[in-house]
Amino acid sequence: MFARSKQATVSDMRNESGNEIFDDLYLGVRAGGALRKKRRGELLTTEEMEALTRWQRLSPWRKGLAIGGFTAGTFGLGFTLGGLVFGRWRKPRAAG
Repeated sequence: MFARSKQATVSDMRNESGNEIFDDLYLGVRAGGALRKKRRGELLTTEEMEALTRWQRLSPWRKGLAIGGFTAGTFGLGFTLGGLVFGRWRKPRAAG
């Protein structure tokens, strides 16, 4: 039996970076909720304080990627649902 190498392989890094994007997105949502509670003057839980601290420490390009991913996903979902609701499969109304 051979021992597994301690070096990261390309396939391992590909999966890891994909998961990190979703982790950053989720962290941003949690930090946004914590920031809203903080502005209202409500007490934060330790989990909310940790999420806010981690979001503040995140590099600007990772914040931008997380916000951009959220924006693109929201737009894509709205575009898809709008196409289904107002798409060609709907029967046109008779004029006059």
